[in-house]
Amino acid sequence: MATPPTDRRPIIISGPSGVGKGTLYNRLFAQHPDAFCLSVSHTTRSPRVGETDGVDYHYVTMEAFEDLIAKDGFVEHAKFGGNRYGTSKMTIEEQTKKGRVVLLDIEMEGVKQIKQSSIAARYIFIAPPSIEILESRLRGRGTENEASVQKRLTQAHNELEFSKTPGVHDKIIVNDDLDKAYKELEDYIYQPSDS
Repeated sequence: MATPPTDRRPIIISGPSGVGKGTLYNRLFAQHPDAFCLSVSHTTRSPRVGETDGVDYHYVTMEAFEDLIAKDGFVEHAKFGGNRYGTSKMTIEEQTKKGRVVLLDIEMEGVKQIKQSSIAARYIFIAPPSIEILESRLRGRGTENEASVQKRLTQAHNELEFSKTPGVHDKIIVNDDLDKAYKELEDYIYQPSDS
């Protein structure tokens, strides 16, 4: 059985698209199996090829999603391109009861909502070394068209500005060297709890 950190609060990881959040937390999961789990979000969009319900997302109807909103079932939710995405309170509670520390990969608006919620969490922001390096990473993926790259860069500027707001994030990690960034992430998560 893996050793979870002493601080069991959910971990909120945010940062611009292409900054390497997934690479970092997937390494954390590999190094500490069963200590963490990624919160599986609800979405109204259809599954993409190769995606599995309950693994990639909980795929629900718009009606079911709006019913959960009405029942205050989400810690955060947002709408992108006509689809809704959200993190349910129940998902976090269920995984926490299993002894796992829940990790949420959330964008800026979600961070603002969770800050307003009753959930006590730790907030980590993953920043690129520069916007130019982020742009070359996004282009290097080969999965984005020009309009999409520009949209993601605009969002990245907004997220980087937001990350400078005092008190929003507990830790900001610049991902300029993957091993160094990972060590910083792991050290922060496993630091002795001050509670």
